[in-house]
Amino acid sequence: MSKKMKSVYGDVKENYSFKIKLKSTILFIWFLILTIICLLPIYILIINATRSHTEIANGLSFIPGGNLGQNFKRVFTSPEYKIAYNALHGYKNSLFITCCSTFLTVFFSALTAYGIHVYDFKLKEISYSVILLVMMVPMQVTSAGFVSFMSDLKLTNTYWPLILPSIAAPAVVYFMRSYMKSSFPLDIVEAARIDGCGEFRTFLSIAIPMMKPAIAVQAIFAFIASWNNFYTPNMILISVDMKKKTLPMMVSALQSSDKFNDYGAIYLAIALSIIPIIIAYVLLSRFIIAGVALGGVKE
Repeated sequence: MSKKMKSVYGDVKENYSFKIKLKSTILFIWFLILTIICLLPIYILIINATRSHTEIANGLSFIPGGNLGQNFKRVFTSPEYKIAYNALHGYKNSLFITCCSTFLTVFFSALTAYGIHVYDFKLKEISYSVILLVMMVPMQVTSAGFVSFMSDLKLTNTYWPLILPSIAAPAVVYFMRSYMKSSFPLDIVEAARIDGCGEFRTFLSIAIPMMKPAIAVQAIFAFIASWNNFYTPNMILISVDMKKKTLPMMVSALQSSDKFNDYGAIYLAIALSIIPIIIAYVLLSRFIIAGVALGGVKE
């Protein structure tokens, strides 16, 4: 190669390297900004949980305060706060509802998506279209009829209306089927049938492991949605004792009542309520990245 060709090649390589570095730098700055936007409210929430009511009222601060112990004392030992907020019962009630709802959502949505994807039947596309149509109907439109129906069944002031409807999750079914269309070959089902594996066992032993990333993503979303759900429990759990209410309902009672005017204690109660969401994300996020080809068909 001549010196001129080497020079041109070197310039092209240097120019290409510069473009790659510039693009990487821009993307890094952009994702850094997005990260700050996402984490800043949580950081301010945690900081305010350590400050007093007066300090919060005086303005924003990014430096932790020294009132964390007093806020804990007020939230957990003050008689007036115990009337509206009981962390132990709130966590227990919300965790029970959320865990049951999350399991039913991801399991039956995966089962429905598996059935639509694997089996051929006459009303297959119509059934899927109906699921998509149901997904477009907001909860607020059907809430009055839902509460009336639950009242007729005498299920108000119970947890069943907050758990059982989770079986029908059209958006999750749509996501699961889209994932299976791209990552779940039908050849593996045929191979399992030839080996004598039953249909339900095929779903449990082959489909579920291959769908772990999709299940993990939807489990996180379902957990967060159920844990933060205030609208439906507020309609169903009308006259139950405060100890049977969910944690978001307890936090809302603290925020809306004029009796509780200590912002530091309220921020602490809100900060404590997001801990299970963080734990759920930490436990499930590894499945999103890990083994997408788990159980896949090898050529």
